[in-house]
Amino acid sequence: MNGTSFQSDIRYWLRQGNTVNHLLFWNIAIFVVLGILRLIAYFTGTSGLLGFILDQVVLHSSPGVFITKPWGLFTYMFAHLNIFHIFFNMLNLYWFGNLFRSFLGNKRVLPLYLLGGITGGLLYILTFNLLYSPGPDTTMLGASASVMCLLLACATLMPNYEIGLLLLGSVKLKWLALAIIILDLISIPSGNLGGIIAHLGGAALGFVYIKILQNGTDLCQPLIWLFDTLSGAAASKPRPKRAFKPKKSPLKVVKKQPEENKQLKLDQLLDKINEKGLGSLSPEEKAWLDKHSRD
Repeated sequence: MNGTSFQSDIRYWLRQGNTVNHLLFWNIAIFVVLGILRLIAYFTGTSGLLGFILDQVVLHSSPGVFITKPWGLFTYMFAHLNIFHIFFNMLNLYWFGNLFRSFLGNKRVLPLYLLGGITGGLLYILTFNLLYSPGPDTTMLGASASVMCLLLACATLMPNYEIGLLLLGSVKLKWLALAIIILDLISIPSGNLGGIIAHLGGAALGFVYIKILQNGTDLCQPLIWLFDTLSGAAASKPRPKRAFKPKKSPLKVVKKQPEENKQLKLDQLLDKINEKGLGSLSPEEKAWLDKHSRD
């Protein structure tokens, strides 16, 4: 034991400024809460509370039900019931969310996660109403559409980037993305059509997002502005640093200006990577960072 509490570890993890960590935390926290409610319902034989909460967080396909619970279009992408469902979703969110973040910056992670989930959810509703209307209300939950959006965004941005997979070795992102889409398509006859359509909808948005971004339009920018405004980041301005003027002294002062400038520049480059991604650095900045990171 090192004396650090579990709560302190969680606070430190969340204070790192990584949106992927926050998404992982809320998905896991909601899964634990729903799991506890399921356990209570199992032992008590009453599922009233669990049923009520699930009815609020899932996405409903029936327009009549959806219009009374429209928030389900957002909450469904944070809710899971099956352990394997959340395990694979969170594993992929950790991998591809952080990969996306490292190249395109931290501020785009949450907006694209939400846009991918919304697109998948809307296609889910549209599919059921086109194929089965009028029909019974069905529900969907899980972060699969959002995760697929981040995965396809990474595969579109850097198709030849290689990742290591157990038993398969190094695989390029473009082949991994293609394999997942093909598996989804051939799984349609097995059922879960709505979930598969949601996956493909999220994947399509990830592909389109990168293509439009490469042409100079960022679909995430409105949400970035909104979140900055809500957090006060847009209104707050950094305070100007006051220059320190030491009193005159008969002693000769040895200045460490080069060392201080080096550290300052390193901090500025790391902040730039965190906000805008590694691709925002100029060739000179990348060369400087590569040289001094070895010191």
